[in-house]
Amino acid sequence: MLKEKQIVKGNIQFIDEDGNGVFYVGKDKVLVRHVFEKEQVQARIQKRIQKGYVAELIRVDQKHPGRIKPACPIFEKCGSCHLLHMDAKAQSDFKKNQLIKLCKDAKLPLQVKDILTMEEPYHYRNKMIIGFQKDRNRHIQAGFYEEFSHKIIPYKRCLLHPEICDEIVEEIVSLMEKLRIEPYEEDKRRGLLRHVLLRYGKQSGKIMVVLVINQNVFPARKNFVNALLHKFPNITTIVQNVNTRKTSVVLGDQERVLYGKGYIEDTLCGLKYRISSKSFYQINHEQTQVLYQTGIDMLELTGNEKVLDAYCGIGTIGMSMAHKVKQVIGVEINKDAVNDAIVNAKINDVKNIRFICDDASAYMKKAQQRKERFDVVIMDPPRSGSNEQFLSALVNMKPKQILYISCNPITQVRDMQYLKRFGYVGDAMQGVDMFPNTNHVETICLLSKKAQ
Repeated sequence: MLKEKQIVKGNIQFIDEDGNGVFYVGKDKVLVRHVFEKEQVQARIQKRIQKGYVAELIRVDQKHPGRIKPACPIFEKCGSCHLLHMDAKAQSDFKKNQLIKLCKDAKLPLQVKDILTMEEPYHYRNKMIIGFQKDRNRHIQAGFYEEFSHKIIPYKRCLLHPEICDEIVEEIVSLMEKLRIEPYEEDKRRGLLRHVLLRYGKQSGKIMVVLVINQNVFPARKNFVNALLHKFPNITTIVQNVNTRKTSVVLGDQERVLYGKGYIEDTLCGLKYRISSKSFYQINHEQTQVLYQTGIDMLELTGNEKVLDAYCGIGTIGMSMAHKVKQVIGVEINKDAVNDAIVNAKINDVKNIRFICDDASAYMKKAQQRKERFDVVIMDPPRSGSNEQFLSALVNMKPKQILYISCNPITQVRDMQYLKRFGYVGDAMQGVDMFPNTNHVETICLLSKKAQ
């Protein structure tokens, strides 16, 4: 049994699905971040968890040729980035190899194509969530949560954020100090400001600020808002969100618009979109356009297709291909997103698309009972993937093609194993690096019904 703070040595045998390098000390499994497979490392044991011991990397005795010096001072503590110790090629190879192993283990004979990467993989995030705390000197700090904890790691600039967004966060900290606005303390459940959520329109340059507070009343609200707007005219809307629950979920249900229209607008694939605080919108503008065009090219549309866009969000995927098909129906459970989607269709004069507010699985079951037919079903579920109710209804509807887009290849492969039993198989998996410098990758597969 290993002890806390014990120094251990080993050769990294593999990288697991969470990005941990794994080696063994006797029969004890050790998990260490920021390493390559086959590197020789020394690490300090931090704590024991269910699947092994978490350890802090101290030294790399035998380095991988793709290792570089991370360009971020808080990389080793912050849980946001995972791969800043890898150069661009090493990151791409790592993600591709993870997909190859995943498909092989699942016995899915898919050709894993080279990852579609970004030329400049920095400052791409259009959504940021920041937490706050006080340091030992009672000064307010903004930052991100440390991995495996609820401790805030303070920061000044993030390589993934647009610079203006970090400048806004810096000003918010200054205003909190000046107006005596207390940050929320999770353990004591006191303090006012829990989080700030920022949305940035890559094309429009417009910015939304969402202030998540712990009570209905926001003291000094007018002074806070006016000062922020005076310094940053790019902020076109400010929203107050109330979250009084003891939860790690960032946003509460109650909102109030303090300035502007309560949403921002952005342009994606030549179409304009309205984006509210709670609406899902892909975080990487440039790579989203690559992703959607890749999907359209895979489908080889003729113009006569009836398409179901499940988990449609604000309608971006369905509307990006509406001009190439006969009809699109989008289904989404988030009513705010559906409202945005309906408005977005009107803004862009897309007349062959309609949106339904419903759980995707429930809608699929009802559509199956009505014997409704679709030529193409687009799936873009949350990280947890789809469920058997949805998949069962899907195979019974017998669409010609299923375009499965996923931010979690593990659950995507699981769902594709189910679909394979009913004759839906694909030829290739295409990774799109939607999340450079992190473990995550977006994947897309086209599944077609094969004769059995």
